[in-house]
Amino acid sequence: MSLQDLVNAVGERALTELDSILFSVITVVVGYVFYWVVAREIRSLTQQRRLEEHVGYTLTRIAQWVTALAVLSAVLAHFGVTVAMISGLLTLLGGTIIGFAAVNTIGNAIAGLIVMTSRPFRVGDRIYFNGQFADVEAIELIYTKMVTLDNVLVSVPNQELLKDEIDNFGERRVIRRHVSVTPGFEYESEDVERALLEAARQVPRVLDKPEPYVWITDIQSYAVEYTLYAFIDDARALRAIDAELHRGVLNVCKDRGIDISTPLLLRQVGG
Repeated sequence: MSLQDLVNAVGERALTELDSILFSVITVVVGYVFYWVVAREIRSLTQQRRLEEHVGYTLTRIAQWVTALAVLSAVLAHFGVTVAMISGLLTLLGGTIIGFAAVNTIGNAIAGLIVMTSRPFRVGDRIYFNGQFADVEAIELIYTKMVTLDNVLVSVPNQELLKDEIDNFGERRVIRRHVSVTPGFEYESEDVERALLEAARQVPRVLDKPEPYVWITDIQSYAVEYTLYAFIDDARALRAIDAELHRGVLNVCKDRGIDISTPLLLRQVGG
């Protein structure tokens, strides 16, 4: 068959199936518009705080898959593929997927449902997990996606989240932070406490209420341990505020002539 014959055959076939092609295009467009409208409504409800972010994300994914399945079924049915054939194909496909699915995948899916329903954390929360801080970006059926402070996207299998302890610092929750120093016995405790409180007041993101305070948390052989406690409500800036607190304590103690190096270590080295 020559190229011209092939082109003619394709053209005749296209004209014969023109109605079916138009129907398929219209079905796809209608399905896309339907999905776009549903996704926009879900996004609007999420922005209005009427839906939690992870719930909105899950509903959007469900709408996407349902729309795609409906469009595919309609197109196949128009081309003569019966409902029984579609059901048989889906059953076969589903059985194959389930048959070859790893046990861990099913376990992660169950764990994902547990995380979604029990809600130990929400999208947007800052958590401390596996030795590092991270911000929760999405809670999906198999994985939970989070971004570390190094701006690395990490996908954690949901089973892992149920195995390990997770510290949830929330998003706008009041959190207590602390800085400990060990000056020697020669300093008056009132002077050290005033210096630490002054350092806390110099950090703009430390809250006035609850007020910062200082406790003597240990009496060592050659030093007294003082701990400054301060409160913040911006969990996403937690590490930055910690750094500002430590810098403030260092600078104020230098200005007040308070040596916060550990006397025990100095005497061991000098001895």
